[in-house]
Amino acid sequence: MTSQLAPAQPGVSNEPPTTRERSRRRRKRTRISAAGVVRLLLLFGFAVFCLVPLVWLLFAPTKTNAEMATGNPLSFGSIQTALLAWQHLVQYNGGVVYAWMANSVFYSVGSVVLSVAVAVPAAYALATMRFAGRKLILTLTLVAMVVPATAVVLPLFLELNAVHLTNTAASVILPAAFYPFGVYLAYVYFATSLPRELLEAARIDGCGEVRVFLHTALPLAKPIIAILVFFSFVANWSNYFLPFVMLSDTGLYNLPVGLGNLISGTGALNPAMGATDLPIHYPEAALAGLIVVVPVAILFIAFQRFLIRGLLSGSVKS
Repeated sequence: MTSQLAPAQPGVSNEPPTTRERSRRRRKRTRISAAGVVRLLLLFGFAVFCLVPLVWLLFAPTKTNAEMATGNPLSFGSIQTALLAWQHLVQYNGGVVYAWMANSVFYSVGSVVLSVAVAVPAAYALATMRFAGRKLILTLTLVAMVVPATAVVLPLFLELNAVHLTNTAASVILPAAFYPFGVYLAYVYFATSLPRELLEAARIDGCGEVRVFLHTALPLAKPIIAILVFFSFVANWSNYFLPFVMLSDTGLYNLPVGLGNLISGTGALNPAMGATDLPIHYPEAALAGLIVVVPVAILFIAFQRFLIRGLLSGSVKS
């Protein structure tokens, strides 16, 4: 009985690899494994660098001042200590912390609604229409992106003061209506990922430009809208300098400005103020910081799927 050898495929040798070839393949696998280990170590280092402060902030309200100063910084204290810190925090200045939380939600949600309502139609018009001044608007949008936000706070204050809107909620919400980063991000999405054939088909069917936007472009823009909502909410939720300049009434502060006021006005946290009878110490301040961080983390978890789709949507041109 004769054995038959399988026919050799073009470009593929049936001969067993030589010792030199096996050694070369082994060295290549070793190099790949070493590169993978280095990559994993770098990622682990960055993860530890980012997570350790969050873990400390999570455990800090459960410990007393002495435990925070002398104990393990990543150890857990007790639930009773955290509840006591919460009680002290809400008693500060007649429970003004509740007003700060409500103000933060109101300012952030109002700013998000306005910024998305302005950015998405503006980006669609810039990406799909040709009109006089289009390139100038795009250039000014890019310039507005690179200008520091603190540089325009004083002009905004003078403008709003001229119409008597300072120390009101409008002085915090209205400046956020123009979100240049959101306009440019949505412009890139509409310019690269929106199928032009669908727009042309809708126009041929007799749809006006408004109906084309509302019924064709807008449903396809859900990933980019989600990412705009997230970034706008984070920017406005953590906004400190604009409310600090615009607001003078303590009851109108948002959480970042209120937390700064709490720290600077309490002797236990600011030695320059001298002794104080208020029970506000480091656990209460850490708990207030945790209140600022938790909503952003919850929003990120809820929008994670849409954020990934939105970030990758403009990477391939349709």
